[in-house]
Amino acid sequence: MPKRITSEMKLCAKKQMKYKTEKYSSSPSSMFTPPDTPPPRHVESHAYKASSGDMLKQEKWNSERGSRKMTEFLTIYINSKSTEQVQSSSESASSSKHFVPCKVCGDKASGYHYGVTSCEGCKGFFRRSIQKQIEYRCLREGKCLVMRLNRNRCQFCRFKKCLAVGMSRDSVRYGRVPKRAREKAEQENSDSFGSGGPEEEREFHRDFSILSEREDVKNSPLYDLIRAVTQAHHAYCSYTEEKTRNLHRKPIEVIPITGPTSPGMPTSTMESSENHRLALFSAFAKQIHPSISQVVEFAKRVPAFMDLSREDQLILIKLGFIELWMCHSARMVSTADGTLTFPDGSIITQRQLENVFNADFVSSYFNFASTFASHNLNETEMALYTALVLFNSERAGVTDVKAINATQERIQEALNFQLSRTHMSDSSIPLILMQRKHEVQSLNQRYCVLLDWFRSKWSRISLPPLYAEMFDIPRSEEDLAS
Repeated sequence: MPKRITSEMKLCAKKQMKYKTEKYSSSPSSMFTPPDTPPPRHVESHAYKASSGDMLKQEKWNSERGSRKMTEFLTIYINSKSTEQVQSSSESASSSKHFVPCKVCGDKASGYHYGVTSCEGCKGFFRRSIQKQIEYRCLREGKCLVMRLNRNRCQFCRFKKCLAVGMSRDSVRYGRVPKRAREKAEQENSDSFGSGGPEEEREFHRDFSILSEREDVKNSPLYDLIRAVTQAHHAYCSYTEEKTRNLHRKPIEVIPITGPTSPGMPTSTMESSENHRLALFSAFAKQIHPSISQVVEFAKRVPAFMDLSREDQLILIKLGFIELWMCHSARMVSTADGTLTFPDGSIITQRQLENVFNADFVSSYFNFASTFASHNLNETEMALYTALVLFNSERAGVTDVKAINATQERIQEALNFQLSRTHMSDSSIPLILMQRKHEVQSLNQRYCVLLDWFRSKWSRISLPPLYAEMFDIPRSEEDLAS
């Protein structure tokens, strides 16, 4: 990485709270050159064969994208302290060696309540929320920081975190479970580790004893990795089974785009078609935009990720985000209805996606989603698999290949161990999942090439800043300046 770019990154990190706009360091000709022709809308064959020009273009684009300096919003997300870090620094200042923090807000815990070590305040809040069946709302899109000092500010995010750390609804409804019945239930459900749900914390403790029986995990590094990655997945993925269980489906909101035509001149058929395509793309981008910050937060909680250089962190997230999103969203694709459902219940049809991209790409994505979903991965397996997809040492521009490979091997070992317990009848599942990994990488390359057309129309669309920066789509003339 050139020294000039490294120094600019450091300067950007120091001034992140001032929201100073950074310019792209690469030339506009390499970043935003419009393609000779727009991508095809309909292709007869569903078998994708990338042209040599597309392959070279994608290689060059990935290389430039990986070496580009950090942009404003993504830098802020990566540099910001996580909830756990903020709590940890707050706790260390005034805690004694006997202090046990509440897993929800970081206050002093009073005991083990509803499956989680928590304080009296969060215990009472969770009990009232369940008993009275209260429905909360958040004014900040469910992204509030929950700490001791502000835990009463947003009840929605506080309740969401109660569930994320493992508080059990059933413990409130049914009270304590007799010891014999509890041991019997744990024995019957011993194969459901990490499947997702409100009793995640209890399942972790149950399976810790199972993991410890193996000599190779006697000191529990494998358990700690599985636990950390799974908890991060539950807290920062909107596509989990629990969060998408009772969605109210509705058509995606598409805001029409007008222009560019001279005043008083009628809009041509081609311009109308382009405007509709741009409006659909803008609506699609706004729906997957929240997943960007969630993937960043997930990555920050995967062990060893924060030990990488800031440049490698950025490259892994920027070049791998869409692959993680495609894996997450696979269970939300219905090939029967020809729809993709987003976490807020909005649906976009296969026909609409074909208008945005092309029929061949959308068909490949739907086929991948259907096949991937058929493997029935539970939440722990999904968490480990997406972490494996994230740690890819073959991303263009990464420098610490050895460290990335080492973490990748640990995650692979944890995933294989988990699969050996839940897919005992199918020993080929690890190899099949590796094949899916190559498929989603190919989809990623094709997706980024298809974005070239939208980069050439940047002045006519409104995109969320973080999405525009993630895929290097300019939002102003300054972004085009060299």
